[in-house]
Amino acid sequence: MTGETKETVLVVEDDTLMREALQEIIEDNGFRVIEAGHGQEALLIMSEVVPDLIVSDISMPLMDGLTFFHKVRERASWVSIPFIFLTARGERQQILLGKDMGAEEYLVKPVLPEELLRTIRARLARSRQLRLAQLQESYEASLTMLANAIEVRDQYTRGHVERVTSYAVTIAQGMNLDRQLIEAIRFGAILHDIGKIHVRESILRKRSPLTKEEWNELSRHPVTGAEMIKDIPYLVPAVPAVRYHHERWDGQGYPEGLSGVQIPLPARIVTVADSLDAMTTDRPYRKGLSPELAYQEIVDNAGTQYDPRVVSAFQKVWAEGKLTLSPAI
Repeated sequence: MTGETKETVLVVEDDTLMREALQEIIEDNGFRVIEAGHGQEALLIMSEVVPDLIVSDISMPLMDGLTFFHKVRERASWVSIPFIFLTARGERQQILLGKDMGAEEYLVKPVLPEELLRTIRARLARSRQLRLAQLQESYEASLTMLANAIEVRDQYTRGHVERVTSYAVTIAQGMNLDRQLIEAIRFGAILHDIGKIHVRESILRKRSPLTKEEWNELSRHPVTGAEMIKDIPYLVPAVPAVRYHHERWDGQGYPEGLSGVQIPLPARIVTVADSLDAMTTDRPYRKGLSPELAYQEIVDNAGTQYDPRVVSAFQKVWAEGKLTLSPAI
């Protein structure tokens, strides 16, 4: 772990020799160790240093392991810290009680170093995966809020981004695409019009036909959006959907006039989803179509505006009742 911040393990054990042995084993394998002799001391330490994982004995003076575990889980900021109990062979009742409280792992003393390290590494790996999933969820929510704030300038009703994302993901699932590609489509749908942040509001709100200059400015938004996110590693998979969601199957779209399978699949899917929501949403200059008319419009334009394969998947999920059109709020 040279050059990296070491993950911190809190060892809570009242037996000094056992505590020192555990510390040596864990530190020798690249972790930082902080130690406490009982639960009260551990809580005091945690007020200043929050560990990445806790290894705790059950039977201890002043505050036993079960009470300590309960105190840790009472605090929202500590609730996700992995917790491993060290138990004596005769503590079956305490183990059962701890499981009822939601404790994750138990190791029976005397514990083998290999078993201890394997359990620590496994729990930390699961914890990192959980934190990553939570970060992704938070990141997605933040991006959706940003994208919706941008869409408000275009006088879409609230929820446009969520609806387009839902439609695109449902169609992608109907095509049995793999999870990674579906995630790229999800973020591409969220961010598809983010480039509009650089389009003048007077153009976005204009009710009469755009001038050539105004159209040129508006039509640059896919490229602008793609440029905005291309250097953010987490969002790179979304770039094709953002850049090419206004291309058409027949090559008459923009910004590059790509046709057929030259257009990346995520963009072809977001195009159908975006069109569906655009057609069924009231705009300042026209009333939205009924879902049935919008559906037929997409089907009729398969092979010209839309990828026939994507339209086929769209028809499939529609027939199965999986593509429920959310009302504009």
